[in-house]
Amino acid sequence: KLNNTMDQITMLVTNIRTMYGTQGNYVGLNARQAVKLGIVPAVMIGDGHDKGDTIGETTAAADSQTLTNPFKGDVEIATTEVSTSQDNDAATGFRLTYKDLPKEACIALATADFGSGAGSGFIGAKIGASGQPSGTYGTNEGKAYDMPTAITNCTENAQITWYFY
Repeated sequence: KLNNTMDQITMLVTNIRTMYGTQGNYVGLNARQAVKLGIVPAVMIGDGHDKGDTIGETTAAADSQTLTNPFKGDVEIATTEVSTSQDNDAATGFRLTYKDLPKEACIALATADFGSGAGSGFIGAKIGASGQPSGTYGTNEGKAYDMPTAITNCTENAQITWYFY
């Protein structure tokens, strides 16, 4: 399940960047739009974990379904603001939120390297619904959580949000 989750995140980030790469921002990006664009792995749509649903579903069916992760928790896709000295526009980044993760999975995912250093596109991760990302644009950009911090902050049914631009 952990490997599937890592694969999903990597695939989502790649697909989102490919689809929106020429646009310069992520205006309109959300889970529903990502499904319509065909950039979500089919197994994430609705109850696809159990039934092997395919992405070829009708748009109406896709609209009514939620995205799920391998641990049966919800997945959210949304825009976020990335602030730099040159650019302070909304929707210049995006975020992925995986909910209901077991503590061990939370620790492994929070410490995973989704792109190191400035320019990688990975800003950082946030464990739980509050607090600050592990990295911020220009300061520790691309840094995952260190192991002691992840162990302290991860709980059963944890939530992690990853921020990208």
